[in-house]
Amino acid sequence: MKSQKLAGGYVKGGGWKGFWHNLGLDIRRNKVLYLFLSLILLYFFIFNYIPMGGLLMAFQKYSPAKGILGSRWVGMRNFVDFFSGPYVGRLIRNTVWIGVLDLVVNFPAPIIFALLLNEIGQKHFKKIIQTVSYMPYFISAVVACGLVISFTQAGGVISNAVAFLHDGQSINLLNDHGSFRMIYVLQNLWQGVGYGSIIYLAALSGVDQELYDAARMDGAGRWKQTLHVTIPGIMPTIIMMFILRMGVVFSVGADKILLLYNPANYEVADVINTYVFRMGVTQQDYGLSTAVGLFNSIIGTIMLLSSNKILKKLTGTGMF
Repeated sequence: MKSQKLAGGYVKGGGWKGFWHNLGLDIRRNKVLYLFLSLILLYFFIFNYIPMGGLLMAFQKYSPAKGILGSRWVGMRNFVDFFSGPYVGRLIRNTVWIGVLDLVVNFPAPIIFALLLNEIGQKHFKKIIQTVSYMPYFISAVVACGLVISFTQAGGVISNAVAFLHDGQSINLLNDHGSFRMIYVLQNLWQGVGYGSIIYLAALSGVDQELYDAARMDGAGRWKQTLHVTIPGIMPTIIMMFILRMGVVFSVGADKILLLYNPANYEVADVINTYVFRMGVTQQDYGLSTAVGLFNSIIGTIMLLSSNKILKKLTGTGMF
């Protein structure tokens, strides 16, 4: 293809020679922008790509003294040890249970909260509600879990309330196998519903107001306006967030569970990430912990790609 000279010195066509010419010219004209871009790329390269070399430990009997290059290669042995171990069934079962329960409760909650906030006419009251709902997100996990432990122990506020409603005795709810998962999910709801609604409130501000005027002229009330105007208007955002959420649905965070669980509730609280923590930090079996973490990441990647493909086929909206 014959290259053509464009305005500003750029070249149209010209193959790789034209590409490098245009890139060099663009860098010279936008030095500051490319400087900021290079810092961002450098950050991701150092902290996201270089550490991926550590995945080699999943196939080694890793020894910190010998390093990655000197440790003994064991192939798939770490994966075999995990899947033949005594805890694999419990870990996968608990991870799926907590991950799915958290998805069912905490994915739609910010959407519903944003829709309710959008219906509030008083701006000052709306801002107060928003501010109050954001505050729990900025409480550290240690403090939040400490509050949960205090409130749910025998004689705690929540335990007493549950005992009163069921006309029973106040017990430690965290030790109750039927209560632990819901306590964990509700804590995430309390901390994340306000902060998670921000992106949906931003999407709601972009819905065309003329659509609401047309709906009102057709006799639609607030409920029908929400169903036929508001929700379709933010549906692309909902789909994108759902796809991202599916990628981490089984990556149940170990931090809060480590702070909440104890030997009395291991049977329902122990998940893959807590097992990775125990193997890597407590027992210093770095090869096995890396293999289990890699397995969890592969499952997350499969979930992400699958949900993206299915939703893109069904709705026409996807990440890529």
